[in-house]
Parts: sequence; structure tokens; C-alpha cells
Amino acid sequence: MGSKQSVFTEQEMDDYLDLTFFTKREIELCYQKFKSLSPEQVLKDRETRLPMKMILTMPELKVNPFNDRICKVFSSSEDGDLTFEDFLDMMSVFSEDAPVSVKAEYAFKIFDFDEDDMMGPEDLEQLIKRLLGDEELHARDIKQLVKNLTAEADLDDDGLLSFAEFEHVVAKSTDFVQAFRMRL
Repeated sequence: MGSKQSVFTEQEMDDYLDLTFFTKREIELCYQKFKSLSPEQVLKDRETRLPMKMILTMPELKVNPFNDRICKVFSSSEDGDLTFEDFLDMMSVFSEDAPVSVKAEYAFKIFDFDEDDMMGPEDLEQLIKRLLGDEELHARDIKQLVKNLTAEADLDDDGLLSFAEFEHVVAKSTDFVQAFRMRL
């Protein structure tokens, strides 16, 4: 009986299994999803880097207010363009089987807009504005929300949220894992 030949070598598949939270089948599904974004380009060169604008056509990302940040955080070139391996990393972190600690680490990077390894008032303001989308909120109300968030989560009272403080907040959030997920 004909078994389907994988596009990956045995070593590549073993590496992907070691480095992700996926099964072989899920890795193959990720490849199919990546390839579907630009079949000719991916078939011609499996190592190709797809532009962020192409990645953002995925329904899961199209509606996500943090879609550009997600692509940039997972992009090995840091410009939002993704190789298959970048894409696989992204999908793995957003999978159901990724541990909360891994999801929290990447969520922190996504929400750290100025990339200074701390979430300051500007980061929190940007986060709130993106979550609001088209909804208008007065600047004073946004400032108050930032103040409230900081008061709740800033355990060392330095006016910034460290990763440890962010992780502490995430641990108390019952819906974080469900919200930080993409299905294959």
C-alpha cells in the first residue's frame, strides 16, 4: 500500500518534533497551511521567506489586533516575514499543547511594543488601544486603565511590568490559554 512521502527528511522531522509541541501529522498540516499561502513560491523553494502581508491573510491573524507584532516576534529576520520554520514556531506556541509558560513568554514579547524587555505605560496604552479597535475611549480613561493595570500587576512598584510580573498576572487569568491559541 502506498504510504505518503513526507516533504521532510527523517532528521528534519525529528528536529521539528523535538522543537515543537506537535505530532508528525500536525507538522505536515502546518506545512500545508504555509504552502497554501503561496504554493508556487513554497514548492519552488521550501526555505522561502513569505512576506508578512501574505501571512496576515490567514483568517486567524487577519482579525487579530496584534497580527503585525505576532509576525515580527516570530520572524527570524525580525521584519515580520516568515520562513516555514518561523511559521512552525508560531503555530506551535499558539497550539493547545504549548505550556502556559511558553505562551506567556511570547505574549510578553508581543505586547512589549518598544522591545525593551519591560512593559511600561506606553506599551500598556498601545495594548489597550489595539484591544479597543474602533471603539473610542478618552485619553484620561486609557491613562486610568494603565494606572489600574500597573497598580494591580507591578509588584515592585517601579512603574513597569517585568516578565515575572506579567507571568504572575497570566497565571491568574482563566481565559489566557484559550485566547492565545490558533487551530490548525
